[in-house]
Amino acid sequence: MVERYPSAIELVEVGPRDGLQNEKRLLSPADKLILIERAIGAGSRRIEVTSFVNPRAVPQMADAEEVCAGLPRRADVTYIGLVMNGRGADRAIATGRIDQLGAVATATDRFGMANQGQTSQDSVQISRDIIDQARAAGLTGQATIAVAFGCPFEGEVSHDYVVEIASRLCEAGPVELALADTIGVADPAHVEQLVARVREAIAPIPVRVHFHNTRGTGLANVWAAIGAGASVVDASIGGLGGCPFAPAATGNVATEDVVYMLQRAGIETGLNLEALIDANLWLGTQMEKQLPSMVAKAGLFPAKDHSLAGARK
Repeated sequence: MVERYPSAIELVEVGPRDGLQNEKRLLSPADKLILIERAIGAGSRRIEVTSFVNPRAVPQMADAEEVCAGLPRRADVTYIGLVMNGRGADRAIATGRIDQLGAVATATDRFGMANQGQTSQDSVQISRDIIDQARAAGLTGQATIAVAFGCPFEGEVSHDYVVEIASRLCEAGPVELALADTIGVADPAHVEQLVARVREAIAPIPVRVHFHNTRGTGLANVWAAIGAGASVVDASIGGLGGCPFAPAATGNVATEDVVYMLQRAGIETGLNLEALIDANLWLGTQMEKQLPSMVAKAGLFPAKDHSLAGARK
């Protein structure tokens, strides 16, 4: 392992929420719960299980309460619910099964209005309120800055502005602050610069990163972010994902691909790669398509019998 890299990284499994939210084929609550159980079986201990949003806007998340009702009771697993406003936070808290609220602030006005009907500055204040709401309910709260690396409507996003709103969000005391490349436009140099600046501005609050592989730079961006001090990475089983309100915002970095890369570099994740590949194959069957993850297509290395014949297809 390169000396400046950490010995371990925490992964947040976002497949049940971000992985599915843009898919036209609706997965049943029962199958979503199987996906969550498979993620837990593979070692995931933080899982974004659903979002509490308007079901007319995101039909895939219309079953949020039903999914939460079926979550396995695990003291060692943190279930995260994504919320955009106080009403969504109330719904998540009312389930009695969500451990952490995930708020979303936006780095541009036009994306904020399209995604959640809020200006950028309004989204920052609402996110701060959600973190306070979580704390008052005995939960934890975290925040993500969407389109932190580029906006589908406004183009480039100022680093200075991202650092400014990151600092404002962290005044509310989130457990971590995430930078999201919502439309997959970031490059490793850009990532390294912004993560380093945000980390310095909000320390000791951890930096989490959320990358889409829309333009093929997802894994390189994960590596750059970790080198710049990010300690938590979002990933989705199979590499599914996308934003209904951002044109051409395709898949998240695949959990299997991230785990393979980090484990080969000597960085622990606590996840079982073979179990993740099995989860990928199961999910692909449910979605009736091959999923984007490259590792699941290529198979384990070294293969169990040290030959291509032993690799999973």
